[in-house]
Amino acid sequence: MTAVRSTLPDDARKVACEALQDTLVDLLGLSLIGKQAHWNVVGPRFRSIHLQLDEVVTAARTFADTVAERSAALGVPPDGRPETVARDFTLPAPKEGWVRDEDAVRVMVESLQEAIGRLRERIEATETADPVTQDLLIAVTADLEKQRWMFDAENFPRES
Repeated sequence: MTAVRSTLPDDARKVACEALQDTLVDLLGLSLIGKQAHWNVVGPRFRSIHLQLDEVVTAARTFADTVAERSAALGVPPDGRPETVARDFTLPAPKEGWVRDEDAVRVMVESLQEAIGRLRERIEATETADPVTQDLLIAVTADLEKQRWMFDAENFPRES
């Protein structure tokens, strides 16, 4: 039984809500690793990276809310419980303890890159099933690509 009826056929709703749930886990996890790095970053670029990490966290949390509400609007309850995120989250994360500024940048570039790759797969999967969900995923991807670019630019020029 569902408390909210979807405007989508069941098979399209299933595709859209799986994409939304997977995205929700990625976004909640990104917000957590961003905060972990934010609290523990050290090094000469501390301040700029510390502030930049908060921008990622804010974006991830805002999009997580939008993604979860889209799932609810389609009649599927979103699952952002800590145990779900802990079980399903697989993006790269910083190690425990202090994180050198260059390591924080590296892990954020890697995490964002992987999240973007997954989002692009979900964009493709939702194209026919639910263009509204696809549009939301496109917006999330665009913002995460911007965040990834900003972190990647932190390490220019790269050492050979």
